[in-house]
Amino acid sequence: MRHRITIAGRVVGPGQPPYVIAEMSGNHNGDLDRALALVDMAAEMGADAVKLQTYTADTITIDHDGPGFTVEGGLWDGRTLYDLYEEAHTPWEWHADLFARGRERGITMFSSPFDETAIDFLEELGCPAYKIASFEAMDLPLILKAAATGKPLIISTGMVTPEEIDELMGLLGETGTAQVALLHCVSAYPAPIEASNIRTIPELAARYDAVIGLSDHTPGTAVAVAAVSLGAAIVEKHVCLSRADGGVDSAFSLEPAELGALVADCGNAWAALGEPRIGRQSAAEPSTVFRRSLYAVADIPAGAVLTRKNVRSIRPGYGLAPKHLDGVLGRTAARDIARGTPLSWDLISGPRD
Repeated sequence: MRHRITIAGRVVGPGQPPYVIAEMSGNHNGDLDRALALVDMAAEMGADAVKLQTYTADTITIDHDGPGFTVEGGLWDGRTLYDLYEEAHTPWEWHADLFARGRERGITMFSSPFDETAIDFLEELGCPAYKIASFEAMDLPLILKAAATGKPLIISTGMVTPEEIDELMGLLGETGTAQVALLHCVSAYPAPIEASNIRTIPELAARYDAVIGLSDHTPGTAVAVAAVSLGAAIVEKHVCLSRADGGVDSAFSLEPAELGALVADCGNAWAALGEPRIGRQSAAEPSTVFRRSLYAVADIPAGAVLTRKNVRSIRPGYGLAPKHLDGVLGRTAARDIARGTPLSWDLISGPRD
């Protein structure tokens, strides 16, 4: 079973706190110092990992403005793919510095390779895991190259069909790939919250032998936190230092305080899951004294009849349970009972009901 993976010594999967990945993408805005600051920020906010993207404009597309090579609509309308990726790529010469900063700050660094040369390059840096982006999730040669490293694979499913996922998982099973995670993903930038369909997460968990998580492009943190409550073991969100600074992905990226809130809230959502346990929880035991019970609400002389005027169900809970009220009324006091006394059977004449 592959329901757990291990990334740089951290076990990820059911029964473990959610693994939060801060996706840098192109939010470094072409500035190495900003990229390093993003690593620092992610570490300070408690993320488990920072993910890079390893490509150049020339390894992911060609410089061309013909049909299909220009984005139509959305956040990047009118831009050619080459121009967009030229701006957004993380220079390969930065990677060693970024991995080193991650080691200094105690946060895991890994990356999404977009061609086979990127995997060779990342292997030289000791990359501990590989993320396959949604748009590359049908590139089986690339995935098999990454799988051959023996490192964990985290694969977003936002652009593949169920049949393609079946094919992919079957192929990975045949090759003996031991550590696989699938991330539910809506590949829209930004993604509408109402399009998230995070009930897909338990469906993926039931269908595939893999760790299941979420790659989230919605605004804010609500969808990611809700996904953890449905079993997501991994949460990936784009991050930036400030949306006001711009950047190719800043419009749907989290700022530092938001990332900190995401980490805390996902951890709390996971902690709140606990175990199925109907009824009173152990943490509530000290509060049982405030349940209702039967009390003398007036002085009752020995031999006097117990009535609704001198016996009531009130808080606290030291007396007989309220279910005994009908069995108490009409009987007599075995001795003087002072107002405010919790009723017990030894105070009442006659057999118990």
